[in-house]
Amino acid sequence: MKTTNYYNTFIEVAEDCPVKTAEVPPMRGEKTIANIEFELLIENPYEFTSDDVLFHVYAAKSHLKTKEFDAERALFFSKGQACFRSSPLTKRYGWGAHFNDEGRMAIYPVESAEYQQFSRDKTLKQVKAMRSKKA
Repeated sequence: MKTTNYYNTFIEVAEDCPVKTAEVPPMRGEKTIANIEFELLIENPYEFTSDDVLFHVYAAKSHLKTKEFDAERALFFSKGQACFRSSPLTKRYGWGAHFNDEGRMAIYPVESAEYQQFSRDKTLKQVKAMRSKKA
């Protein structure tokens, strides 16, 4: 099974992130990937791993039933998945992602003191969110 989990890592916002202050992803009809990720992480800091969050998004968007989760999760992670560096939260909305030593994650607004502290912490692996594709 493949994984997207990070440990003792901080994902900084993308270099081409269009905001200087973190934004709550706006609702536009059906919940977007960004909406689902944001709600899950802002309400449950350090409760979930990246794998948990990405599978939760997949399950919600695919309208899976709870009884299908185990089999679907195994199938989902049997193939490589994009990691959290490609999340709209880190690319577009100005949220950094911190992963502790257990791989559990929380998000922090780019303008926060916590974000600044994590981004300078030499004990953490520092990575940037992926840049948006240029047209």
